[in-house]
Amino acid sequence: MSILGLEFYKLRRRRVLLMIALFLSVELAWLFLSTSISLSNNPDLAGWEGLFMTAASMNGLFFPILSSVTVSRVCDMEHKGSTWKLLLTVSITRGRIYASKFLCASALMLLAILLESAALIGFGVMHQFELSTLLPLLMPFLGGAILTNQVVIALQQWLSLSIKNQAFSLCLGMIGGFIGMAAPLFPAVVRRMFVWSYYTGLYPITYDYSDSIMRFVTRPVGFLPPVFLFIMGVTIYIIGSIHVSRQEV
Repeated sequence: MSILGLEFYKLRRRRVLLMIALFLSVELAWLFLSTSISLSNNPDLAGWEGLFMTAASMNGLFFPILSSVTVSRVCDMEHKGSTWKLLLTVSITRGRIYASKFLCASALMLLAILLESAALIGFGVMHQFELSTLLPLLMPFLGGAILTNQVVIALQQWLSLSIKNQAFSLCLGMIGGFIGMAAPLFPAVVRRMFVWSYYTGLYPITYDYSDSIMRFVTRPVGFLPPVFLFIMGVTIYIIGSIHVSRQEV
């Protein structure tokens, strides 16, 4: 069995999928309820723009917390029972173990994004949203959520493997959720420094209030923000892998 397969095998009794399903259920229930109320009050706003924009905003709150819990469940197994020492007795480098845990957590969070997207599409079809505009709005939603999740996972994994007490990792996830939710209120320069702010920062639709009326408007995301986030994620992953590989067990 491959190293990645072993990571999934070790998770078989830790109810990670059940936890992801519960988080998604709460987020989607909140999202669909608020969107339904908005549509009943403002039928002119019916469309994929508002649905995906609201989902991106809620991802900023829920996904940092869900990522911290998922990564913590993947990593804390090695802190219990001196499993790190057992793993080092076989011919597997810590770098490969680090990579396999990253891929395992990434696959679980990718599953969460795909399930969420399927639920959003089902909601839109049920409310007869225009299907011709679905794909151009769905692709940036998926791309932004996946890229941001990868960077958040890299940061959470570094902390989860460096510190045995997983309460620190979960606290970082909750702080990230708060920043991700409040990020649109920050100045652009400040917002770009926080990885959690890119859940909404990479989506090309935003809110606009004028004359007490809310509208959804397009905005240019540009080339630099996703490149900057990608470089940030690679840097965090490399530094985290080197740090964990050199620390004593």
